[in-house]
Amino acid sequence: MAIEKIQQIAGRALPLPGDNTDTDRIIPARFLRSITFEGLEQHLFEDDRAQLAATGSTHPVADAKYQGATILLVNANFGCGSSREHAPQAIRRYGIRAVVGESFSEIFFGNSVALGMPCVTADRASMTSLMQLTERNPSAQVVVDLDTLQVSGGGATYSIGLPSAARESFLDGTWDATGLLLDRFEEVEEVARRLPYLTGAWS
Repeated sequence: MAIEKIQQIAGRALPLPGDNTDTDRIIPARFLRSITFEGLEQHLFEDDRAQLAATGSTHPVADAKYQGATILLVNANFGCGSSREHAPQAIRRYGIRAVVGESFSEIFFGNSVALGMPCVTADRASMTSLMQLTERNPSAQVVVDLDTLQVSGGGATYSIGLPSAARESFLDGTWDATGLLLDRFEEVEEVARRLPYLTGAWS
């Protein structure tokens, strides 16, 4: 299994304005009863979408002009609330490859790293500009560069932040713990052959 190194994520962006977006809004609790993560993307922001639809409005996730977006733009304290890993799973399975926002819940951030979905930070002014760009022009290309720690779009470039350990794990591919095990599985088997509770060879 090849280790995926993540340096740059490019594509159209989906703006989702608002602070303190919690995980129950991202994926309501009633959808957590499944034994796999499959299909969670179908219920991404389901309650928010239904509430807006009832007023004749359309949630960005349900808006056809943002379909196929690979970058999510958010504001402050995104992913707060319960620690459910279903929230980043639903976002990633929807097709989002990176999230750019002002700040993230620590647990949401960690769960996202484990999925290979960088959550990078930018200041309020930068987020406002990026969101306005994508609202005016949904087809605008946005590029998140983890090497230079910049996000660009519409001819402008903004600085982004990412903790050094997470940045290095994306750049060298070590974010993928399962992939690392499979890539060097012969070493796992070698250790297993020395473990008496697996071999039954107690001394």
